[in-house]
Amino acid sequence: MSIERRNFPQFFITAPAPCPYLPGRQERKVFTHLISQDAQSLHDTLSQGGFRRSQNIAYRPACEGCSACVSVRVPVDRFVLTDGFRRTLRRNSDLTGHMCDPRATPEQFGLFRAYIEARHDGGGMADMSILDYSAMVDESFVDTRLIEYRLKPPISLAGPDQRQGPLIATALTDVLSDGLSMVYSFYDPAMTGRSLGTFMILDHIERARRMGMPYVYLGYWVNGSPKMAYKARFLPQERLTRDGWVEARHA
Repeated sequence: MSIERRNFPQFFITAPAPCPYLPGRQERKVFTHLISQDAQSLHDTLSQGGFRRSQNIAYRPACEGCSACVSVRVPVDRFVLTDGFRRTLRRNSDLTGHMCDPRATPEQFGLFRAYIEARHDGGGMADMSILDYSAMVDESFVDTRLIEYRLKPPISLAGPDQRQGPLIATALTDVLSDGLSMVYSFYDPAMTGRSLGTFMILDHIERARRMGMPYVYLGYWVNGSPKMAYKARFLPQERLTRDGWVEARHA
């Protein structure tokens, strides 16, 4: 067997299962594993083709008779800050964001559990233990980072207080050759007035700009799903069609 044949990724397809976004529909996914020495380059290529990562698997929808899931990415240099987005940035001007290596901590897990129980109780992550969470964060063959968002610590008369402020949001993010891909994010569900989910996307757009990267990948926008409607607000954005990535300037 040639080297090229051995290194070519194998793709699989899941059995039909209830769609988590559109009631009454069935979903199927095509997937492959990201576990070889070429995982990073494969991840880059597949992401540009509409795949998403979950732990060490890259997947994309392959549903019969349905194409509601559309991969979207924000072109950083053309993104437009609306008045609403500016208000969100001002509301969160007391936060700091620190990008670090992916290392799971009990503090993160406590925030993760609070978020899941408040926002997605009964979903696919409802039964995740701290070991499951650690596997999601720590076990990756691609370039992955964590961004921790904390309240700024108080300033004392003697100078800045070096203690860390409380953790209120976290994003698991992949670094691709052409941008940042937001894999999963969660936040303190009690802080409803901050629009933390929106803030983290805005922060990623600015981070990608500073890093000289052209895109932020947001995953799938699902037409008709209230859960995914927020992604259409980040305009202009590029949506993956049969003709390639096409710019959309309206939701």
